[in-house]
Amino acid sequence: MSFLENTIGSTESSYMDFLSHVTRKQVDSDECRCPEAEVAKKMKQKIIDTKSAKDSIGGTVTCVIRNVPKGLGEPCFDKLEAKLAHAMLSIPASKAFEVGSGFRGTEMLGSVHNDPFIQGKNGLVSATNFSGGIQGGISNGENIYFRVAFKPPATIGLPQVTCSYTGVEGILAVRGRHDPCVVPRAVSIVEAMAAIVIMDQLLIQNSRQQCSAALANVKKN
Repeated sequence: MSFLENTIGSTESSYMDFLSHVTRKQVDSDECRCPEAEVAKKMKQKIIDTKSAKDSIGGTVTCVIRNVPKGLGEPCFDKLEAKLAHAMLSIPASKAFEVGSGFRGTEMLGSVHNDPFIQGKNGLVSATNFSGGIQGGISNGENIYFRVAFKPPATIGLPQVTCSYTGVEGILAVRGRHDPCVVPRAVSIVEAMAAIVIMDQLLIQNSRQQCSAALANVKKN
């Protein structure tokens, strides 16, 4: 899926709207797990061509978490984005993580990238959500969205030069069936890891609220 090709203007607005309405059924409608039909066709052909060349290819998985309560996370060591990054980078073959505008945000001015709160239909909302639903390490109630990059599988059909522990050069030749791209299979793993992080944060927040209520009763007594 294309991501923030133009971070300013209608493309960004369309992307945010897409994240708000894309369904699991759309994602699962294609074996590449891409909800955009035309892009999915190109992805599939690219994977087939790469496999025919006995090589491999990487890619990215975009995840959106909707209806997240405000206040999950912490402002320092256990920031919500840090916990998500920890989980995502624990997945085999993952190599990079970005939340919200990510690396594209470095190309924008602060006056454009800032994500001020404005009055929405049901209370305060962020103006751009460039922050990806997390500000200061804490969820702000907006959609949380992030991308995880996966490297090309190391096992390929082409012979590769290698070296033994003793320093003797040799050729590594691999036989058998090997995936040319792990990205389609990684989608469900990213989803599961994200769910674990959010549920963990919900339990932590619930424990804080219970402790706060208990302390209030102690003070009264």
